[in-house]
Amino acid sequence: MAKPGATSRERILVGAADMISRRGLNATSIRELAKHAKAPLGSTYHFFPEGKQQLATEAVRHAGEAVARILRTELDAGPVAGLRAFLALWRGIVVDSDFRAGCPVLAVSVEEPPSDEIPPALVAAAEAFEGWERLLTDALTAHGADPDRAPGLAALVVASVEGAIAMCRAKRSMEPLDQVAQQLETLITGALERPA
Repeated sequence: MAKPGATSRERILVGAADMISRRGLNATSIRELAKHAKAPLGSTYHFFPEGKQQLATEAVRHAGEAVARILRTELDAGPVAGLRAFLALWRGIVVDSDFRAGCPVLAVSVEEPPSDEIPPALVAAAEAFEGWERLLTDALTAHGADPDRAPGLAALVVASVEGAIAMCRAKRSMEPLDQVAQQLETLITGALERPA
């Protein structure tokens, strides 16, 4: 959901990211993205003159950065606090949508590209995942995790949470996310308790 006072462009990006998180990119037209964002189609083309691919790419970037902002803030208190905030964010999205929405970054990542070229939205998704992993890696290392192990643990966190979100939607239950949360918190705590 767009923040109060958000610009029209930002509301379109937030609405597009939400629609992509529900239906995926290939199954969604720019007309549907505009309608879901409660924006006139003309405004959508005004802000995104290159059409659906530009809107999707920027929506994925916007969503990726929104998650990164939360991680940056919460990771200041440590990797476990960052993990809990990451999990709470996705729990809220899945539950509030009655299991209809997940992660727009993941949704774009799992679809077959429409051509042999790598679409910009897929590049934006890879950048979002890498950014989240980097933030987690830096926090783990800063709080005492082995610098050689931290990148793998960060990748495990992102991959596990993204997979758990998909499982929650399929099962219509938050149990997969709860189970993953418990295991990841144990792994992170163990990684931070290594002998000096």
